[in-house]
Amino acid sequence: MCSSRLKFSKQSSGGGSSGRGLSSKARAKTTTALNVYGRRAHESVLEEEAPQKLGFKTFPGQAFPFGASQVENGINFAIFSQHATAVTLCLSLPQGGKFERPDGEMIEVALDPKVNKTGDVWHICIEDLPRDDVLYGYKIDGPRDWRQGHRFDSSIMLIDPYAKLVDGRRFFGDASHKMSKFYGTYDFDSLPFDWGDNYTPPNIPEKDLVIYEMNVRAFTADKSSGLDPNIRGSYLGLIEKIPHLLELGVNAVELLPVFEFDEFEFQRRPNPRDHLINTWGYSTINFFAPMNRYASRGGGPRNASWEFKEMVKALHGAGIEVILDVVYNHTNEADDKNPYTTSFRGIDNKVYYMVDLNNNGQLLNFSGCGNTLNCNHPVVMELILDSLRHWVIEYHVDGFRFDLASVLCRGTDGSPLDAPPLIRAIAKDSILSSCKIIAEPWDCGGLYLVGKFPNWDRWAEWNGKYRDDIRKFIKGDSGMKGSFATRVAGSADLYKVHKRKPCHSVNFVIAHDGFTLRDLVSYNFKHNDANGEGGNDGCNDNFSWNCGFEGETDDHNIKALRFRQMKNFHLALMISQGIPMMLMGDEYGHTRYGNNNSYGHDTSMNNFQWGLLDAEKSSHFRFFLEAIKFRQTHQVFTSDNFLSKNDVTWHENNWDNQESKFLAFTLHDKNGGDVYLAFNAHDYFVKVSIPPPPPKRRWLRVVDTNFESPDDFIPQGLPGIGSTYNVAPYSSILLEAKLT
Repeated sequence: MCSSRLKFSKQSSGGGSSGRGLSSKARAKTTTALNVYGRRAHESVLEEEAPQKLGFKTFPGQAFPFGASQVENGINFAIFSQHATAVTLCLSLPQGGKFERPDGEMIEVALDPKVNKTGDVWHICIEDLPRDDVLYGYKIDGPRDWRQGHRFDSSIMLIDPYAKLVDGRRFFGDASHKMSKFYGTYDFDSLPFDWGDNYTPPNIPEKDLVIYEMNVRAFTADKSSGLDPNIRGSYLGLIEKIPHLLELGVNAVELLPVFEFDEFEFQRRPNPRDHLINTWGYSTINFFAPMNRYASRGGGPRNASWEFKEMVKALHGAGIEVILDVVYNHTNEADDKNPYTTSFRGIDNKVYYMVDLNNNGQLLNFSGCGNTLNCNHPVVMELILDSLRHWVIEYHVDGFRFDLASVLCRGTDGSPLDAPPLIRAIAKDSILSSCKIIAEPWDCGGLYLVGKFPNWDRWAEWNGKYRDDIRKFIKGDSGMKGSFATRVAGSADLYKVHKRKPCHSVNFVIAHDGFTLRDLVSYNFKHNDANGEGGNDGCNDNFSWNCGFEGETDDHNIKALRFRQMKNFHLALMISQGIPMMLMGDEYGHTRYGNNNSYGHDTSMNNFQWGLLDAEKSSHFRFFLEAIKFRQTHQVFTSDNFLSKNDVTWHENNWDNQESKFLAFTLHDKNGGDVYLAFNAHDYFVKVSIPPPPPKRRWLRVVDTNFESPDDFIPQGLPGIGSTYNVAPYSSILLEAKLT
């Protein structure tokens, strides 16, 4: 008896996905969460009749694992939908070995809920399907009542949430395929990736990290990279530039989103932003698949997966860890006004997104992007955990930075939770136990949790207060001296609780969103006209200072002050307790010309300019790398614990003076190699008394940001320091105590 109906339909080309199994423990947990009511997956091998011309047979299949998986009888497909009334699996088979199959016939297999459904999981097994290069998706129907949160539309092809690979457009920004669809695919034919016999991840202690936030594509997309056009902007392109990362001295890269996203999402309908190309990637289509257009030569999803692993392997071989910026707070599917339905919305909107049933089932929006993932729903929580585990097991990544992580702290109705189940599960998960986990501890709904993020003594945080206080002090705001001291000392006011340590503070002055370092000292106001949003996008509180002129200038004095301020910011970052993070391009002074929200510009505005790096090699770049190197070779900056009175001496008896903008202090080394630092944010010289050095030591000047290169940073130190020192306006100094 035939339980699944098969037919052909015409569809546009798509992409692909695959699945991976759960452990027995995880399977049991998920079964409970999915309300299977004890009805287990069918293991029978009863054949279903199928049209002879199709050349394959179908079986009831099994409910686990989710996604596409290889089983003894063939390929099993399983998808969760609690509220669906009809599910149809759609398949496109290989044609002559070609990946792209525009306008090709798709086979539609309608699943019988009496045979192909266990609890809330729909499943089917198909015999004799190819082991790779099969494109698949689902059409799903269900209640049409929007007021109850449903958004079913059986005419739309949907991506499997557990697809491990996604195919579609092959070349980034290829306008000829602007409206291409995306589908799942799988690869059960390739040999396991060879990580090498001597392969070992770096396993760098958190306190020793120096993080470089970067965009895979933007790092090498520019012609100035000098790379073959076929690998510019790709995972392999990044490999070619690892020597730059080594020269700079960073030991961890934090990659802007590398999960599959649609760079043309703004161009699918006429709107004020329809000229933009999403180059940051904060608009996830699927949580398991690497961005296939970051593969070289348009190689597609299978090559993207392989090349991503090559990139991780090469970075690890260079002693550099890989942290992924992950976006689990929302997806690409936008809002109800202009939805872009590709997966979750059409599979079971009421499960995957937060909806307000007291307001006609409207989507809640704590992400600022139109929808909010229902992260603490048991099914969605397990999806996120499975995704994270997949990136650790399959791709060997070292950690994650969670975008707008406060969303993950909200219940299914959007209300804040004191002990969010997902946050706890990530902290306690055995597979994720060795990972770095970093929260961006705020969201667009006002849930600001800096220093208060539920952490189980595991979670680190982007320290937004560090960014703001350092900016305010260095630019010369009044009343900031005490806050500046607190931040460079590790923010004990925020993190000295339970077993938390300074390394739970990820310190940054600059990140991808906001001004670049050069723009921070060149603009008082954002200049976002190119974004098409009437200047309403981007942060208004930049705490920036243009040093006397808005924008680019040829004035020598202003330019000198700006470069001095950039050095002050970088020095403060590198001598602070906690984990420092810098932004790609700041090492040569990259400018976005005042645009503090450049997410939609696939141009030189975001792309690393290698020619400018070459021009700054002997000056600005040199200062940056020397400061990083100095941090990594001096343990006084990477304390395991918060500083005590034996670790630091504050040369200050004027804390309450709101107009005092000068701070000096000595970090004490147990072996006598003390470091003296002074920061002057006044617009005049400050003559400061230098404390006596430790016994048998003398002070050598390592840094004075007032000098031009190479005198601004002398690694071996310059002797001749007396009992006083004139610290120039808007400058900083570093002295090191060395043996006489």
